[in-house]
Amino acid sequence: MIDIDFASLRRIGFTQTLASQLHLLPETPADARLARITEIQRDWLTMHDGHDEFRARVLRSVHDATPAVGDWALSTTLGHEHWLCAVVPPVTHIARRGHDGRHHSLVSNVDTALLVMGLDKDFNPRRLERYLAIVKTANVEPVVVLSKADVATDTQQRMALLRDRLPRNIALLAVNTLSDSVVTQLAPWLGAGQTLVLLGSSGAGKSSLTNTLAQAGQHTGSVRDSDHRGRHTTTSRSLHRCASGACIIDTPGLRSWQPDADQASIAASFDDIEALASQCQFRDCRHATEPGCAVRGVVDADRLHNYHKLLREARRSEQTPLDRVAEVAKWKVLHRAAQARVREKKGEV
Repeated sequence: MIDIDFASLRRIGFTQTLASQLHLLPETPADARLARITEIQRDWLTMHDGHDEFRARVLRSVHDATPAVGDWALSTTLGHEHWLCAVVPPVTHIARRGHDGRHHSLVSNVDTALLVMGLDKDFNPRRLERYLAIVKTANVEPVVVLSKADVATDTQQRMALLRDRLPRNIALLAVNTLSDSVVTQLAPWLGAGQTLVLLGSSGAGKSSLTNTLAQAGQHTGSVRDSDHRGRHTTTSRSLHRCASGACIIDTPGLRSWQPDADQASIAASFDDIEALASQCQFRDCRHATEPGCAVRGVVDADRLHNYHKLLREARRSEQTPLDRVAEVAKWKVLHRAAQARVREKKGEV
């Protein structure tokens, strides 16, 4: 029987929903204690049990579980070292796919994702929509945080652009990450027991925001003059506690942001397009040149283009090697047929 100190664990995000997951764990050692993973560094990870922080290794038997920052796990003591012996199935889990198609875990058990994007040269609506697709397919509430509002000159124009482009139910804030006023702006999501994750590119202001919200003392750095991108001052994901009782997970900037989702999940994350698509004249409308399309001309054209691009990526990620070979062969046949028609029109046959 696992001894659970609910009062202490609630302060670092433990909930009744997570408690109900404990029965899914295999038989555990008698001395096992429940703790949350706050940082992962190669062979070691840092855990917190609501009272103290300690370092632990992962037993070989649970390596397939690929623990992530934010996960709840059981640890046991062998010799003079702590060892992670089981991972509690997460309630939410955010992941991405790399260019090689492999699954990469980001964080687990988060309630809100703060999608941080700078109002300088970091501003990129297409990339923001990738962030939205990643967190919405994980059933995590997104909040768009536009940083560097204190130095930007076109804040209102860019806010208006995003309001016109994104669904109306997406919270959108322009903030100065170095000012205490950001704590007030984000107060609705900083309640006791809530867990938030910061996602965004390097130099967007994630570590500065973490420092302001949690007084974490994270190292921050300058950005390049050419593109205002950061230099990866944050090298690992780490969980920090706020005075309000919330937990913040800071993350490094990621260069590859392909959602770990299928086509149906991607479509669902663009729920504004899906809602309009139900009014199209044709059930299989692709919103390109079909007559009676209810999407084209209503949804921002660049957003629609990004939607199709993400769907193509999801379709490719679902393909097996044989599917890819068959698709290449199909396009070769179509290409040869097109060339033959061109030669026939020119009278070269």
